[in-house]
Amino acid sequence: MGLTGRAALVTGGSRGIGRALARELADRGAELVLSSRGGDALETVAGETGATAVAADLARGEEADRLAGRTRELLDRTPDVVVHNAGVFRLAPAHRTPPSVFERHLAVNLEAGFRLVRAFLPEMLERGSGLLVHMGSQAGRQALPGNAAYSASKYGLRGLHEVLTVELEGRGVDSLLVEPGPVDTGAWDPLEERLGEDLPPRDEMLRPGEVARAVADALEQAPPPSVLPLTPG
Repeated sequence: MGLTGRAALVTGGSRGIGRALARELADRGAELVLSSRGGDALETVAGETGATAVAADLARGEEADRLAGRTRELLDRTPDVVVHNAGVFRLAPAHRTPPSVFERHLAVNLEAGFRLVRAFLPEMLERGSGLLVHMGSQAGRQALPGNAAYSASKYGLRGLHEVLTVELEGRGVDSLLVEPGPVDTGAWDPLEERLGEDLPPRDEMLRPGEVARAVADALEQAPPPSVLPLTPG
């Protein structure tokens, strides 16, 4: 189940895990469509990987629908692999989390993934093949302080994945939930002073490249695993 010639959509493809995954999939021969909110970073990664870039702000539901349509146009088909990696991460106690922040976590981390499933799954089922990849988190299984919005979205994503696993059994389409522990990305930059204190130090976090290699290896398995937990070391 090599990746050569297979088409993949990766959201959140301009930085962090998404950028590393884009490079890894391109190195293994995949045809890529990459999405993020846009800007120079997205264009740079697209240039490095030979991918097509599509700017989309997935905090707006209709943008996920537009991205799906544009991806289908660019590839002239539904992709073989859809990786919903785009995410929002902000720490705050539940009672200090503004509703707008909570809503943004749900919109980007959960609803956008659902909308992509809804857009692409019918054609995957019709052709009898496809792989839906959801970037979950350790915080989708473990209650951690300050994670009210983030955990709500990632627990929800796990629920979506588990329902898909039941619904897709024996139909040729698979759902993969990736659940890494802390990953050393720019999402931690606003919390730099707390790293190594009440938050894990960077040198104990996973590296984006480690996550990308593990995901790409999973995509090449037949069948792929249902859940891919990842921890440092």
